[in-house]
Amino acid sequence: MSIVTRGFRGRRDDSAKDLPPGQYLTHDFPVLSAGPTPRIPLDRWTFTITTETGVEHEWRWDDLLALPSDSPTVDIHCVTRWSKLQTGWKGVSLDTLLEDVETAADYALVRSYGGYTTNLPLEDLLDGKAWLAYEYEGDPLEPAHGGPARLLVPHLYFWKSAKWARGIQLLIEDEPGFWENLGYHDYGDPWREQRYQGD
Repeated sequence: MSIVTRGFRGRRDDSAKDLPPGQYLTHDFPVLSAGPTPRIPLDRWTFTITTETGVEHEWRWDDLLALPSDSPTVDIHCVTRWSKLQTGWKGVSLDTLLEDVETAADYALVRSYGGYTTNLPLEDLLDGKAWLAYEYEGDPLEPAHGGPARLLVPHLYFWKSAKWARGIQLLIEDEPGFWENLGYHDYGDPWREQRYQGD
């Protein structure tokens, strides 16, 4: 007689309750990119928010570091089904960057060095939900993970957290980004498994 029943699958991972449906836990930090990794010298790095009327607000690297920073600890979830829990970051809240920006826009199109784009409702960048992150686990953010600075929007699938962020264009009408034009979901809520259009 076997001491293992046919239904036995191993010990339940207690962290599973923290995972959105269809995700698995990883302790690595997988690197997935749609193209080559841009390497931006800090003395040439800028981040620009452009309003729907064309008004630009620009920060250079030293400007960014001079702003008040946060150190959020968040879970991240990739559309390829891996999740990493309790990751530590440092960066500037988008609330801080948008504080003096006058806009009637409802949408944002994030642009990256290298040409990548992704779209989000503007409200998903506000109220402590998003950061322009430049450190990961106490170290400068490596280029492979989006350094020198990437968007961090942990409540959405990680493709919305654009690597190598160079700016945000504020829009009255939604405009799909790179993956959204290829069939990925416009919003990307991991708890609702919004991976692809129609999910």
